[in-house]
Order: sequence, then structure tokens, then C-alpha cells
Amino acid sequence: MGKHRKWIQIVIFAAVLLIGGFTLAGNLFHDDKKPVQGDKAPDFSLIGLDGKEHRLSDYKGKAVLVNFWGTFCPPCKEEMPAMQRQYEKTNRDSIEFLAVNLAESPITVQNFISQNKITFPVLLDDKEEIRKKYGVINYPTTFFVGPDGKIASIKVGMMSEEFIEQTIAQVTKK
Repeated sequence: MGKHRKWIQIVIFAAVLLIGGFTLAGNLFHDDKKPVQGDKAPDFSLIGLDGKEHRLSDYKGKAVLVNFWGTFCPPCKEEMPAMQRQYEKTNRDSIEFLAVNLAESPITVQNFISQNKITFPVLLDDKEEIRKKYGVINYPTTFFVGPDGKIASIKVGMMSEEFIEQTIAQVTKK
């Protein structure tokens, strides 16, 4: 048994190294390209807190603000009231807001939304598939999608109300 034990340990160690190497290589050389300004925004479909399915393509012909956020993120929570004020000011015929929550419990998200009186659609990315599709690493991250479906602007980090207003004006002008 002693002779075989050493070989078993070597085989297990080699397997761990091999799996680790493949995982590392897969992450380093992954083909999925993160969308950048000027690219067509990747379409997605998510269920909202309202229980309805929301597709980015449903808003074709309108600009769309797509905000990736979480209640665990202080800057995300801090920018929400500014987004709500801008949502109330803007014309729904020209722009829509979609807040994509990152894998949190619907109860947690609903409590935050209720407390802060957020009225724009909040979508649940419970498997973080859309976050990955958009290459979002830092929170909050906001994509401003033009009426043509292309990404007009990307903001990583917290947005001021003035920034939101100015960017909406640029994205919605025809």
C-alpha cells in the first residue's frame, strides 16, 4: 500500500495542476468580447420585480439607460435617487431606464426599491448572465444605449444627477 500511496498522491496533484491550468487559460483567453462604446448593445431578457419579462430589444427606437447595481454597493444606492429624479423628468417616448440588480434576493431588492420610492423597472439578474455578457466588473456600471441600439456611453462608477441629465440629452437628441 505504501508504494501505491505515493503514486496516488502524484496523480491527484497532477490532476489538480491540470484542472487549475485549464481554468486559468480559459479565463485568460476567453473569446467573449466585452462590449464597448459604438458596439451594438447585447440583447437580453430578464424578469423584473413587476413579474414581467423585459427585453432590451423591446425598446428599439428609444434610448435606454441600463444600470448594473446592488444594494451591497454604497455608490449604487447613493446614485439611485438621482436616477429616479431624472426618470421622473424624462419623456418615456424617448428613453427608458432599466436597473439590473446583481444576484440579490428579490425581497432585499424590493425592500430597497420601496424605501427609496424607485418607479423605473428593476430587473433581476439572478444568475449574473447579463452582467457577464456586458463584462461588468465594478459597480455601479451604466450603459447608455442609443435609439439605434448601439452603446453611446459607458459610465463605470457613481453618476451625479448632472451627468445623468447631460448624457440623456446627448443620447436622445436626434
